[in-house]
Formats: sequence, C-alpha cells, structure tokens
Amino acid sequence: MTFNSLAEFLAMGGYAFYVWTSYGLTLVVMLANIIIPIWQRKQFLRSLSLKQQRSE
Repeated sequence: MTFNSLAEFLAMGGYAFYVWTSYGLTLVVMLANIIIPIWQRKQFLRSLSLKQQRSE
C-alpha cells in the first residue's frame, strides 16, 4: 500500500479512527507504565520518611 499524500496517509484507507485510536491508547498505556511507578516510588519514600520521623 502506497500513500500519495499526507491526507491519504492520515485517512489510513478509511480505518483512520480505529488506527489512530489504537495508537493513542497505546501511547497512554506506555506513558502510564513510566509515570505511575515513579509516582508510587515518591509516595513510598515520602511515607517511609514520615514513619522514620515519627519513630525518632
């Protein structure tokens, strides 16, 4: 399949909605897989610090 224009490429042969939606969802999941562990680590370290301060 060859595309002669950018508009034709973006239309994806009539399946643009499904193709771009799947790309978007994939991007969201991949970003979540990066961001959520970082956020959880910060929360864990913060709670550990608070526990340590209470015990002193």
